Amino acid sequence: MRGTGLLLHTHTYTRAEQPTNNPFHPPSPPPPPPLLSSTRMDDFISISGTKMRTLARQQATPCPNKVPTDLLGENCVPNGFMVPKGWDIVTDYYSNIDKKQWVPWSRPRVAPYADKRGTTMDGTFGGKDFSLSMNGGKSFWHDVPLWKDEGKGVVNMITEIPMGVTAKMEVNKGTEGNSITQDMNGDGSPRYYTYGTPFFNYGLIPQTWEDPEEYDGDNHGGDNDPLDVIEIGGGTLKMGSSVGCKVLGSLELIDEGETDHKIICIAEGSEHYGDVNDMDELELRLPGTEGRLVHWLKYYKTSDGKGVNELANGEDALGVDKALGVIRETNGYWKRLCKEKDTDGMKEYGFDLSRCPETG
Repeated sequence: MRGTGLLLHTHTYTRAEQPTNNPFHPPSPPPPPPLLSSTRMDDFISISGTKMRTLARQQATPCPNKVPTDLLGENCVPNGFMVPKGWDIVTDYYSNIDKKQWVPWSRPRVAPYADKRGTTMDGTFGGKDFSLSMNGGKSFWHDVPLWKDEGKGVVNMITEIPMGVTAKMEVNKGTEGNSITQDMNGDGSPRYYTYGTPFFNYGLIPQTWEDPEEYDGDNHGGDNDPLDVIEIGGGTLKMGSSVGCKVLGSLELIDEGETDHKIICIAEGSEHYGDVNDMDELELRLPGTEGRLVHWLKYYKTSDGKGVNELANGEDALGVDKALGVIRETNGYWKRLCKEKDTDGMKEYGFDLSRCPETG
């Protein structure tokens, strides 16, 4: 018979029949000893997953001495069942599972991957009290220049959310110095990405602003934030860092009726920085990246019970020239915001604009 196949021998040898001189039929090893002797049944106890979760929900504590036969009734777990710190985490989760204190994705419990050279951190990362501020009272939004090299289409990107981080961080427009803080849900709880882990770095382009009073052809106003930027170079950028990022294009998200441009760029020092200059070359070097971005932007809020977002332009990215046009346009809106910061109309936004430079 030609080809590759598996030939199964269906005859079962007795131990006396077992061939001993055929390399394809080596002698069977002796049977292993029984894992659990019937004479020691009282020395073991079965704890199923359901029982473990129930004990954790009841905040069971270690059994004092002899392990009882009814763990649920005595509300205890055998000593050595789990390391104490691990059991504390399990009980904390299951005893609070109905209070929405815990969620089914990873929350950070360590210091963030942040730029410590020019910033100061306060509070607990992932909590309401966290903040990352520029030293010297400077503002991420107003003090950092827009361009790293305008002639080459390289902007300065301020990283708010490093790749792989689920905590939703953003520059706070209303606080002094516009520090990076934890974004909040409507109920006051810390906001996290629940759809998945971002495969990109996320941040803003300084000295830009999407004016809510400026409408596109479909009557969508700006989202009232600095211009968002997505970096796809593959390396993790530090929170609060300012990195030169070459503009490749832009996706125009319609988020709850507002225009929310997402500038796509690649950071200096990335593996493909010299090879990728636009969205076509991005697809060539990193196939599927644009499609993954489109999918993420459309669906990332659905896990929070919200609808699917829309993308303008048939979900196609704008090219480099149009993306640069969006950046220059929103820079003009920011300049107007700073120039008119003392007017009643601008004061209504509640922004801290004390670090706005003189724009003329």
